[in-house]
Amino acid sequence: MSHVHTRNKAVLKRALLLIAAFMLVEVAGGLLTNSLALLSDAGHMFSDALALGLSLAAFYWGERPNTLRNTYGFRRSEIIAAALNGLTLAAIVLWIVIEAIGRLLHPPEVASLGMLAVAVTGLAVNILIAVWMHRGSDIHHNLNMKSAYLHVLGDLLGSVGAILAAVLMLAFGWRWADPVVSLLIAALIGKSSIGVLKSALHILMEGTPAHIDHERILATLRAADGVIAVHDLHLWTITSGLNALSCHIVVAGEMRVRDAERIVQQLAHELAQHGIQHSTIQTESEAHGHSDSLVCTCAADGGAHRRRRRPRRRRAGLLAQYHCRPAHRRRPRPGAGLRLPGDGRS
Repeated sequence: MSHVHTRNKAVLKRALLLIAAFMLVEVAGGLLTNSLALLSDAGHMFSDALALGLSLAAFYWGERPNTLRNTYGFRRSEIIAAALNGLTLAAIVLWIVIEAIGRLLHPPEVASLGMLAVAVTGLAVNILIAVWMHRGSDIHHNLNMKSAYLHVLGDLLGSVGAILAAVLMLAFGWRWADPVVSLLIAALIGKSSIGVLKSALHILMEGTPAHIDHERILATLRAADGVIAVHDLHLWTITSGLNALSCHIVVAGEMRVRDAERIVQQLAHELAQHGIQHSTIQTESEAHGHSDSLVCTCAADGGAHRRRRRPRRRRAGLLAQYHCRPAHRRRPRPGAGLRLPGDGRS
């Protein structure tokens, strides 16, 4: 895992430097040629620079050691970075859409030739960075790297769009091509941002990992020799590539501690083969007052696990005794029944 992180950080450093340099070129080119496609691509490159910087910082932050206050360490920082990258993508999409609508209503003059030259250069830069990230980093299994890679892919599409718009304006004089192509770019970027946000929020909400079959995990737990029942099952992702599980298993009350430990070790080994790197398994006897529910039924008020009780049937007279006040009973007068010092009563 540390070797993969080292490669990811090296790729991010190179990509960040190259994107930041070319972003300045695109901003200057967009202002000189009055091209929204170039400015939108430069804006997206600016978000890319922020995204890559955030992803790089998250890798360094996530390597900090675990503490008693942060028992899982700071690995979730990578997921938070991915969520923030998704939000920046959404913000860029909103800006492009607003600008494109304004230019559709009032198409400005655009220096198509200069726009084409800058866009072609941008495409070459984006292809180079995309190849770096695809070959040298873990974009398929690390959500932090995937979010950064999607930023770069969005830039690549932006450069393609800017080239297409420039060609259409040079060939046919279609000034509306610039904002229309920008809207197409915004749609593609928006789709990517939604996917990243959904994945990041699912992890932050402690959702079951999408690539893990919970039915198969449950079958593995129940199939272990000596396990009578399973309840309070939790499956979640700490960060990309690190999944966790906790559950309670019910075993025979006369089972020795050594045998119970053997079952837990066997299950931990089998769960690791299913992609669960961290497992916490609590053993209980049949006499333990546990819930029969597979999912946790504990209250959020700090109470312990309580078994769900079935509602008792009470007779009508008993209910009346607890919930009804007899009509003939009067409230005692203030001070009635109190014994005061020296009142002579015995």
